[in-house]
Amino acid sequence: MTAIPAIRPHISVEEYLEGEQTSDVRHEYLGGDVYAMAGATDTHNIIAGNIFAALHRQLRQGPCQAFISDMKVKLKAAEDTLFYYPDIIVACDPKDSAALYRERPNTIIEVLSPSTDRVDRREKLFAYHTIPQLENYMLVEQEKVGCTVFRRSNVWASELLTSVGQNLVLANLNFTVSLHDIYEGTGLLPK
Repeated sequence: MTAIPAIRPHISVEEYLEGEQTSDVRHEYLGGDVYAMAGATDTHNIIAGNIFAALHRQLRQGPCQAFISDMKVKLKAAEDTLFYYPDIIVACDPKDSAALYRERPNTIIEVLSPSTDRVDRREKLFAYHTIPQLENYMLVEQEKVGCTVFRRSNVWASELLTSVGQNLVLANLNFTVSLHDIYEGTGLLPK
């Protein structure tokens, strides 16, 4: 999704959260500035839906929950409070249970678009890496088959997957899904 410049800068966290509950448009919050989020394409929605469906199936018996699109992530970067809307969040901490956001997600997944690619690969990558509980950050291509998975062990390491025959494995969640299943229904799979 594309961020559109702030309309009403410097509002409080409380004003932002209250406004989001009644707004027809989602907004991200960056230290008092509010940015409207543009809508997503059908391909974006199919990819996010396929990943969410697979996560939901595999996680529903355990302590972790998957959320799609409308659950925010709250974090601190420097002295600023930030709220982002990732495409998918997996949260495993039962104490992290605010109704409108999660502060300690285990996994964050973003489906890239040309307008968000740079923000997702730079700004959000650095911001999300400040979350101590985050173990996986995944960037999924929208215009071609491929994803980059950043995993934390002692340090962050990345893995690039580009073949429909490859599996995405998030071992800490006991989760596996093929790239074929992620891209099913998009028209991006080879004929």
